[in-house]
Amino acid sequence: MRIALKQRNIDRGHKYLDEVSHPASAKYGQHWTAKEVAEMFASSDDTINAVKEWLSSADIAGGRIKLAKSLNWLQFDASVEEAESLLKTKYHVYDHAASSQPHVACNQYSLPKHIREHVDFITPTVHFDAKLKAREETRLSKRRDNPGTGRGIGKPWDRGHGSYPKWGHWIDRNELINDLRNRSNQFTPACLRDLYQFPPGHSANPKNSYGIVEYTPQAYVPSDLDLFFANFSQKQVGDRPILDSIDGGVIQQVNMSFAYNGESDLDLEYAVTLVYPQKVTLYQVGDIVEGASFNNFLDAIDGTYCTYEGGDDPTQDGTYPDPKGGYQGPENCGGYTATKVISTSYSYNEADLTAFYEERQCSEYTKLGMMGVSVLYSSGDYGVAGNLGQCLDRAPNGTLVLNNGTGGYFNPSFPGSCPYITSGGATQVKSNTDVTKALATGTQPEMACETIIYSGGGFSNVFPLPDYQASAVKGWFVNYPPPYGSARFNNSQQTRRFPDAIAIDAKWALVYGTSASSPTTGSILTLINEARLNAGKGSIGFINPVLYANPDVLNDITEGGNQGCGTPGFSAAPGWDPVTGLGTPNYPKMLKLFLSLP
Repeated sequence: MRIALKQRNIDRGHKYLDEVSHPASAKYGQHWTAKEVAEMFASSDDTINAVKEWLSSADIAGGRIKLAKSLNWLQFDASVEEAESLLKTKYHVYDHAASSQPHVACNQYSLPKHIREHVDFITPTVHFDAKLKAREETRLSKRRDNPGTGRGIGKPWDRGHGSYPKWGHWIDRNELINDLRNRSNQFTPACLRDLYQFPPGHSANPKNSYGIVEYTPQAYVPSDLDLFFANFSQKQVGDRPILDSIDGGVIQQVNMSFAYNGESDLDLEYAVTLVYPQKVTLYQVGDIVEGASFNNFLDAIDGTYCTYEGGDDPTQDGTYPDPKGGYQGPENCGGYTATKVISTSYSYNEADLTAFYEERQCSEYTKLGMMGVSVLYSSGDYGVAGNLGQCLDRAPNGTLVLNNGTGGYFNPSFPGSCPYITSGGATQVKSNTDVTKALATGTQPEMACETIIYSGGGFSNVFPLPDYQASAVKGWFVNYPPPYGSARFNNSQQTRRFPDAIAIDAKWALVYGTSASSPTTGSILTLINEARLNAGKGSIGFINPVLYANPDVLNDITEGGNQGCGTPGFSAAPGWDPVTGLGTPNYPKMLKLFLSLP
């Protein structure tokens, strides 16, 4: 039996994060240890003692009860008769129809009134640890026409939603290399360094770390990395990321095609190259059968998250041991270290998930920020529309639901809409622009991406407007009011806006999308961390408060839009806007600013 105890101070997490992240705070940079975070949000002594006394009164002696290191759940062994008496219920053994997996559960259970306030939930009770239904309607998407299914990545993209030739095409490798050598508008690592004025890495501080998250069956191909290195970073041929396998995550080589390998190749080719000689950690999440979700990853780097607010949702998240016969090891709860920067190029529609699910997850990103971790997510490739270009309708009961067309209410992405991550979109270099000449003359060579994809951005329907963003966003409404009202988006001026910053749409094998933006930005932050750590300082952690207080350290993008839902979407404008955020990185300015902070 496991009893998940109520945690303390979750409602104060944003305050603690602001204290260590805002440049005007006396506590800036004084990040918490994992132990300090666990203790701050641990259950109170009153809660622990009240539940122990209740168990003791039911003849479950204290010597049988173990308190977890996370300080927020109790565990003990009990007979079925003891459990039924304790919870005033009746247990049964259920068979899952699809997998035949047996499971012990009850229909309902009861707690004394004075105990209910101290307990989130108890297992085993009404929760089933088998996936109860397929999540056909929820898609965790990475790039155009490559949506996942189920929790996003449980199966390859085989649902007939389109194919990658709509946004790029796979070409012969020799043809590709010749094409890159002969054309000036393909963005190689060297081009990115020139555009954002950041140098190659020159050291690998053992305190520094950079993580890329991928979800099986998406996996990189070692020979593809070597092909990339041979042409753009020859000394790295043979270099591989450090593998952290979560819930049976594997670098599968059974299915070999762009749909299975292209995205992971892209993330790692750029990240590994741009931060060399700093090593990159690959968090490979989920087995090839069941797949995984953001929650499965978060479980692995914070064991307390496994049970927080009732634990994972089997209709959204991977269930391990895999009831379908894949990975049979225990679910990873803790045991993995969070890197200083974590980049993820996948996203959901905010409307795919419940507000409770999203708020629970957003609280975890708050904790990571408190510990000095920078968390980056791509904003999406469909402008103001959601994955696959879907928009929303207002149902009769007032809720927002996905529609089957392109018209309607704007559809924000998640986790980009969480206030405690940094959301990144994409730019492109303007046609016929000489980047070197433009930079030398102070001319802005970039605009919001409008070539095939449109950078995601807009306004949350779930999360309130964070303090660090309020002035910039309200200024945008005053100076550049949008041509739409509440019939199109949440214009209350009280909700979170995204993206925060953007990076170039790096193209390789004629690939487009915001996926390359996140690992590129993460690489720049990793290099800044390297400089701070070499100077005896800590990591930069949650960067949004610093950037919004110092927008001049970014290159302001004022051209382009993010059309969708049958509209032109929003338009880029001076300062923050819901297309290009605050702008693109200016490494020298960002480095100077972050090195000046304590």
